[in-house]
Amino acid sequence: MDRLSSTTILPDTFQGTRDDFSMQIALIWGQIKAPLIVPLLRLAVIICLIMSLMLFIERVYMGIVIMLVKLFGRKPERRYKWEPTKDDVELGNSAYPMVLVQIPMYNEREVYQLSIGAACGLSWPSDRIIIQVLDDSTDPTIKDLVELECQRWASKGINIKYEIRDNRNGYKAGALKEGMKRNYVKHCDYVVIFDADFQPEPDFLWRTIPFLVHNPELALVQARWKFVNADECLMTRMQEMSLDYHFTVEQEVGSSTYAFFGFNGTAGVWRIAALNEAGGWKDRTTVEDMDLAVRASLKGWKFLYLGSLKVKNELPSTLKAYRYQQHRWSCGPANLFRKMVMEIITNKKVSTWKKVHVIYSFFVVRKLVAHIVTFIFYCIVLPATVLVPEVEVPKWGAVYIPSIITILNAVGTPRSFHLLVFWILFENAMSLHRTKATFIGLLEAGRVNEWIVTEKLGDALKAKATTKLPRKPRFRFGERYMLSNLSCCYYTHACHSN
Repeated sequence: MDRLSSTTILPDTFQGTRDDFSMQIALIWGQIKAPLIVPLLRLAVIICLIMSLMLFIERVYMGIVIMLVKLFGRKPERRYKWEPTKDDVELGNSAYPMVLVQIPMYNEREVYQLSIGAACGLSWPSDRIIIQVLDDSTDPTIKDLVELECQRWASKGINIKYEIRDNRNGYKAGALKEGMKRNYVKHCDYVVIFDADFQPEPDFLWRTIPFLVHNPELALVQARWKFVNADECLMTRMQEMSLDYHFTVEQEVGSSTYAFFGFNGTAGVWRIAALNEAGGWKDRTTVEDMDLAVRASLKGWKFLYLGSLKVKNELPSTLKAYRYQQHRWSCGPANLFRKMVMEIITNKKVSTWKKVHVIYSFFVVRKLVAHIVTFIFYCIVLPATVLVPEVEVPKWGAVYIPSIITILNAVGTPRSFHLLVFWILFENAMSLHRTKATFIGLLEAGRVNEWIVTEKLGDALKAKATTKLPRKPRFRFGERYMLSNLSCCYYTHACHSN
C-alpha cells in the first residue's frame, strides 16, 4: 500500500491555513526578537547569574564552616556545659525537671501506635514526665483507636493525657497552643515535640535536657532526622540527599556560628519560658515552627543542634504527598519573610550580623533565591538562550557554578553520590512547584495557608514488600499527569529542537 502523503490526509485549505499561521508566527518572531526578546533575555541572564553567585557564595561559605567545625572538633559538649543528670538523695525525683512530651496527630491510622509507644518508652522518672497526645482526627474510628492506645499505656502507669478539641483552627500550631493551656503544663519546665511518625530512642531526654539545664541562654535543642524508608524507592533516595544536606550542613552551620537555625517542627526540646517569652505558637503561616524560632531568636535566645542524636521518621513515599509537603515548606517561609522582615530589621536585642544572617542567608538565599534560580535559570532562561543564540551565558555561570553547587549538595549523603544525575533532574522537576509556592507566599495568594497533612504509611511500609496495597482512584487528569511539568518539558524540548 502506497504511503499516504500529508496532502491526502489533510485538506488543501487546512494545509494552507497551517502554513499561513506558521509564516505569521515566524514573521512576528522576526520583528520582536531583536528589539524586545534579546534585551529581555539578556537582563534575565544577568539577574539569574547574580542569584547563582549568591547561592554559590553561600554554599562555599557553609562548606568552609563545616570543614572548620570538623577540623577543630567543635562538638556541642565543648561549646556548652553538659553534665549528666544525677540522682539526689535528699530531693529525690524532684531534682529532675518536669518534661512535657507533645504528639500532635491527625488521622494517623498507620503510625499512631509507633509514635505513642516510642514516647511512652522514653527513659525519665515517671512522675517527672507527661505524655500529651493532641488528636485532631476527624475520623471517629481513628479517634477511638488513639484514645484506646492512650488508655492502654495509662493502665501501665504512664502519665499520658489524651486531648481533643472541637475544631482544627490553626492546624498543628493551634493544637500545640491549645495543649499548652492545660493546667498541668504550668508545672513543666521543658516541652518536647514529636510528629506522629517520629520514634525517639529511650535515651533522648538524657542527651538533650542537660544542655538546657546547665545553659540558661539556650531555648532549643534540635535533633537530627533519620529516615526509616530512605531505600524504599528512587524518590525517597532523592529526598534523603536534600534533607541530609540540610541537617549535615545548614543546621550545623547555623548552630555553630550564630546559634540560630530554623526549628524543624519536631524532634526538638524547647524551654517553656523561652517559648512563652517569644509569644507562643502562632498560626499566621504554615511554618509555625520557623515562626517561633525566628521570634525566639529576636528575643536573644540561642539554639543548639545535635547532629549525633538521630530520631527515626518517615519520608513521603508518594509524589502527591511530597508535592503537598514541598508546597508548605516553600510557601510558608516566603510568607513568613514577608510578615517578619521589618520586625527583624528594627529589632534592637540582636546584633547586626545576626540580622544579616537571618534576612540574607536564612531567608533570601536559602528560602527564596535557591528555589527561584533553579527553575527560572535552568528550566526557562538557559533553554531560551538556545533559541536565541544572540544571548550568551558565560561558561562559569552555565557549567562551573552549578557543578560545584551540586557536588557540595551531595556531601551530606556520600552513599548516593552515584545518583547525582537523577537528583539534578528530580530537583529541576520539583523547582517548578517550589517556585510557584514561593511566589504564592510572597504575594499571599490563594493557597498561602493551605495545610495538607503529609500521608504516612508506618507499618504499611513493611507489608508493602509482600502485599500490594490497593490503589486509590484518581479523577483529576491534571493531578495525575502534572500538566505544568509536561508543559515545561515541552518548552525545553521545543527550545532545543530549533
